Amino acid sequence: MKVGIIGAGAWGTALGLTVARGGADVVMWSFDGSYKEFDDVKMPENLIVTTLMRDMAQMDVWLVVTPAAFFRETMIRARDFYNGQPIIICTKGAEPKTCAFMSEILHDSLPECDDFGVLSGPQFAAEVARGVPTGSTLAAMPRTRAAGHEILNKLFISDSDDIVGAEYCGVGKNAVALICGYNFVAAAGENERAMIFTRCWGEIVDMGKKSGAKAETFLGLCGIGDLFLSATSDTSRNFASGMAIARSEDIVGTVEGISALPGLIERGEQIGADVSVLKQMRDKMGL
Repeated sequence: MKVGIIGAGAWGTALGLTVARGGADVVMWSFDGSYKEFDDVKMPENLIVTTLMRDMAQMDVWLVVTPAAFFRETMIRARDFYNGQPIIICTKGAEPKTCAFMSEILHDSLPECDDFGVLSGPQFAAEVARGVPTGSTLAAMPRTRAAGHEILNKLFISDSDDIVGAEYCGVGKNAVALICGYNFVAAAGENERAMIFTRCWGEIVDMGKKSGAKAETFLGLCGIGDLFLSATSDTSRNFASGMAIARSEDIVGTVEGISALPGLIERGEQIGADVSVLKQMRDKMGL
């Protein structure tokens, strides 16, 4: 199978390495030809990097791994080369200006795509690149789910059909991880940290359920699994950035939680969900 990876940052490169190790031929698109290099990890011969989006036309399946802020632009650029391939969205985030989830942007920018899914779970890119055991939820339509199992055979994959739930989990964990990092520095004590963590996640679960998500999705790898990873470790970019905000330090690089938090609040208010704690934390962080 030929797999196109659209996006060559840390997560895109880690997925490219994983898919290549599983036996597929991988073409990874990078807007400038660069890609993430991991220490002591060699690029396999069956993974090549291209700057030409047209190289995606002959791929059997696409994995889209661009930052949320560039997802729409990238999919518009890619649509001339789309030939009905299943698409697996691997971006966890909300578009900063519109608060749209990636599946909503995919529908807007590539409406002819009627078979897609979302890959989400506890996945630090550097560990995936090194082959550390990793589990993920693949919330997808049947054809995309079958393709995902074939090409991601080096990961433990948990199946789901709850795409909206998986997206709420991915966006929500970014926001909560940012809050947890902030409270690691700013909260009065561990009791307060635990209380705010629980109430924030509860508001996101309620929001998801009001939008049609299944409650059990929030207990799976894409839910509590990813939340545990991202909201308890300063290896998490969102957690580390939350600490930086509390210390009035500069933020470096793309931090999805910074746009995810206000985006979730806006969504919650639109559907009549209680987002009072999320709003309190947004205001404290000055976002």
